[in-house]
Amino acid sequence: MHSHLIPGIDDGAKTIEDSMVLIKELMGLGFKKFYTTPHIMSDYFRNTPEIIFNGLEKVRAAVKEEGLDVEINAAAEYYIDDGFLKKLESERLMTIGDNYLLFEISYINCPDNIEDIIFRMQVQGYKPIMAHPERYPFWYNDFDRYRAFRDQGVLLQLNINSLSGYYGYEAKKIGDKLVENELVDLVGTDCHHLKHVEGLKRGLKDKTLKKLVQANLLNKHL
Repeated sequence: MHSHLIPGIDDGAKTIEDSMVLIKELMGLGFKKFYTTPHIMSDYFRNTPEIIFNGLEKVRAAVKEEGLDVEINAAAEYYIDDGFLKKLESERLMTIGDNYLLFEISYINCPDNIEDIIFRMQVQGYKPIMAHPERYPFWYNDFDRYRAFRDQGVLLQLNINSLSGYYGYEAKKIGDKLVENELVDLVGTDCHHLKHVEGLKRGLKDKTLKKLVQANLLNKHL
């Protein structure tokens, strides 16, 4: 429910050939259905639903041509900035499943009004999913913030690669702690390229991920 497989529109797959390689590799790991989620950022990746859906159809056509038995859909990973707030008030945003909205924030600092922004998402009828909370260093010494977001109705989506150590010791430490405290609702590949696939192969063997899956704690509604 979190990957970057549409070619040439963000920092994920560059070409349709890249897309097919990644899809085949992920299928080899057992994945059968994808919600690929290109970035939407006002200042950098200015994607629109039209751009994303056009790219999705190209990927679907290539999947069909290759005869691959896999389902692929698209939504978006929205970056919280001023442009996002304008979209939230004036457009229909791209969602996963039953109106789940995937969002991310800056790795440098958290918006001062993040709780208000989340509330505004919910007022519009969206069910917010915070992408990779374990990668935001400003909360590493404030673990109660994760509980506060859950209490506000935010689902937390962990990157599998965080458990492999791909993003460093601290991200893995927080990822493990989120699982231990039963605060993880969803896991995603966040797959951009083959290096991420190699990390996934390690992450899928991680004891924390196995514990999470075996405990049957993951959200079932997507």
